[in-house]
Amino acid sequence: MKVHQFLDHYGITENPFAQEDAQSDKVFREHCLTGTYHPAWDKVYGDPATPSTAVVFGEQGSGKTAMRLQLTGRLDQYNQKNPTARAFIVEYDDFNPFLDNFRERLNGRRRRPEKALQSWRLLDHMDAILSLAVTRLADALRKEGQDGGPDSMAISPDAVAALTRPQKRDILLLAACYDASREIGAKRRWVALKKKLRFGTWKTWWDRILGLAVTAGVVAGFYRFSDLVTMLSTWWAWVIVAAGWTPFLLHQMWVLWKSWRITRQVRVVDLQVLAVRRILSFFERSEIIGQPLPASNRGDDRYELLTKLQGVLRTLGFTSIVVLVDRVDEPHLVNGSPERMRDLLWPVFDNKFLKHPGIAFKLLLPSAVVGYLNRQEKEFYERSRLDKQNLIPALTWTGQGLFDIANDRVRACARLAEKKPGVRDLFDPTITDAELIALFDRLRAPRHLFKFMYRLLVDHCSKYTEDAPEWKIKRETLQASLALFMRDLDAYDNKRGVG
Repeated sequence: MKVHQFLDHYGITENPFAQEDAQSDKVFREHCLTGTYHPAWDKVYGDPATPSTAVVFGEQGSGKTAMRLQLTGRLDQYNQKNPTARAFIVEYDDFNPFLDNFRERLNGRRRRPEKALQSWRLLDHMDAILSLAVTRLADALRKEGQDGGPDSMAISPDAVAALTRPQKRDILLLAACYDASREIGAKRRWVALKKKLRFGTWKTWWDRILGLAVTAGVVAGFYRFSDLVTMLSTWWAWVIVAAGWTPFLLHQMWVLWKSWRITRQVRVVDLQVLAVRRILSFFERSEIIGQPLPASNRGDDRYELLTKLQGVLRTLGFTSIVVLVDRVDEPHLVNGSPERMRDLLWPVFDNKFLKHPGIAFKLLLPSAVVGYLNRQEKEFYERSRLDKQNLIPALTWTGQGLFDIANDRVRACARLAEKKPGVRDLFDPTITDAELIALFDRLRAPRHLFKFMYRLLVDHCSKYTEDAPEWKIKRETLQASLALFMRDLDAYDNKRGVG
């Protein structure tokens, strides 16, 4: 007996429990994204009009990635209803590019995987978030307001036209330091952005024109009144030429020094000194003197850059920023190690950062680091103020909650059924709802539920032939499959198996 034959009997067109990862779960994306929520949903989602931070800890498979997808979906709906007060979404869930660039900047023993993350700072998190936000914004501006994301994130030409020159300068300065797009070279994409913003930079040519004019004047003078050979041996002629080029040389030296400092401090983005120098050369010195740049090891500049980014986004129709943090245990440099996750995460627990006005951080974190959280010094709690961050210490599911999830998925896949079946209909009538709920309660998390139900369907179908099918899962099959699954789950919890 085949599994699809068993499911077809109930009008179920696809296996509701075949997928275990929300990222690739078609059933969840198409049918359960807006209808199946964890009881703590309201606390995590909050109100986009008044953005608030939430910190969630959950074991693997408890639904953190599913919650991130739901957050993205609900924010998209909110943006569609509020086109002038939208939330700008930053998905901070792929750490590998940032960690690779970061590790390249380290040397000696500090480059070892077990040592590298001990050098990670809050500034690196801020730079990574700025890079994601600025790259998304710059791509959208270069592509007529669309960055390939949902239409609710589109930027209208009228909004771009409303930007003031200082705001355009802010966008271009942010792009010089944080635009990590790889479609074209750094200078070409920056120039393309400058053209889209209609940001004139012709005044920056005055020092070059001055140098050329002085040089041409000296050459013309010697050509008219003497000869060029005499000029080559006349020291004061060279002094005049050098004086003409002095403003240009001084500006280029200052820009080179700034570029070197920026590339030294921004460790999570692949910046090249000469590329940054070429871009900064387009600005008048008067326009960037006194402006915050990530050229020092301090947070004030980054906070000011965040504020400038918020000001630009506000003009473009985004009144808040929502940063979704997920998949912290997956980067190859972390490799599932609780100690490395702690080193990566701990700097972000800073109340000033998490409570920055207009920004909501949704931290969906592995429960493996909760043990470290409970063993911190008083200084950590005073700095993080987790009591003010909508903390959810455990993303747990009850048997009733998992029973509802199973029902929702079965009904979503029963497209051919006249009367939608529930998960209860798959089992022998002698198995009560209370027994199923108690059994599901032992599974703890949606991923474990899906694995168990998939294995149970296979075990049941393997006991019968196609010619003599059985349409109800027996108690004996349920108990035998549960015993084997709980043994494997216990081995997984103790790091002795794959679950």
